Amino acid sequence: MKLLAVISQHGLGHLAQAAPVLNAVRKLQPGLALTIWSGLSQAALQARIEGPFELRAEAADVGLIMHDAMRVDIHASHAAYQAFHADWPARVRLEADWLRARGFDRVFADIAYLPLAAAAQAGIPSVALCSLNWADISQAYLAGRPGMCAIFDQMQAAYAAADVFLQPTPAMPMPQLERRQRTAPIAASGRNRRQELLRKLALAADVKLTLLGFGGVAYQGKGRLPAIDGVVWLTPDDWSQDEGIPRRDRISFAQTGLPFMDLLASSDALITKVGYGSFVEAAAHAVPVLYLDRPDWPETPYLAEWLLQHANAARIDESVLFSDHLATSLNTLWQQPRKAAVETSGAEQAARHLLAR
Repeated sequence: MKLLAVISQHGLGHLAQAAPVLNAVRKLQPGLALTIWSGLSQAALQARIEGPFELRAEAADVGLIMHDAMRVDIHASHAAYQAFHADWPARVRLEADWLRARGFDRVFADIAYLPLAAAAQAGIPSVALCSLNWADISQAYLAGRPGMCAIFDQMQAAYAAADVFLQPTPAMPMPQLERRQRTAPIAASGRNRRQELLRKLALAADVKLTLLGFGGVAYQGKGRLPAIDGVVWLTPDDWSQDEGIPRRDRISFAQTGLPFMDLLASSDALITKVGYGSFVEAAAHAVPVLYLDRPDWPETPYLAEWLLQHANAARIDESVLFSDHLATSLNTLWQQPRKAAVETSGAEQAARHLLAR
């Protein structure tokens, strides 16, 4: 089978959903000829997607333009959508011609809608998968802006053109999509390498490894992580809040030499923002979560309700991250009876849907 997979570049959450599905498809179809269309780097894609693929290295959608992991740039997002939808019918025709010329058998999108519109025009089966869609998300921020009503209509029509829209649990309701279908949660698996990590970093056996991850979008919160007795912070490589001051209790991802999923599986807690990938991956490894609230993000009530039900988790305000109150929040989390890991079989379900089209 010749498959085109289109992955949104808005952070790494869409890759976290799409990669397990593609890996499951490859197991079922070892001869899979895979092309990835994404604005994500080849290194980021290769870190999650098994086996060879050809890359069309450009963005296939807008998503949202972000000031940082927590804050949307409304003005830039509006301008980006206007540019992306300029002469929309011609753009769809151009991409439909490209799909036909490449001879793809299927199109899989998480959750770029341009390829779905093009696949429908080219007569190629398509499957969308995501816990959200950009029409709902963009309307939450851009409703009432000039020209957006027509753009929302084009987005909705493109999503409706997919043969099926798979919603991995937990997901937004999306009642406007008649061909929607739920799947079980989707998450990649990591290996607990805690003992190896402790030896490599010369850390005490009883240390609490606390991972900070914001879904691949740079975070620019103001402040300095507090020093907490017995806690070691595992932070993204671009984390710069300590103003160049060396700290024995803060270790970058690069220093560990381990992939993110193995770090997660080896950690005592995850601190993150609201997001599908972080929430479900943590729950799948029974890792407790402190999450920074995002009351403006449309997914928040659905993801947060699910996480609080299925994992050891608590909401914190962004200011707590850089205060002494963080120690209390972590200790309260660690004192909870540990919930069992969540079962994730959604990738295999989605793979079977994709192959059945």
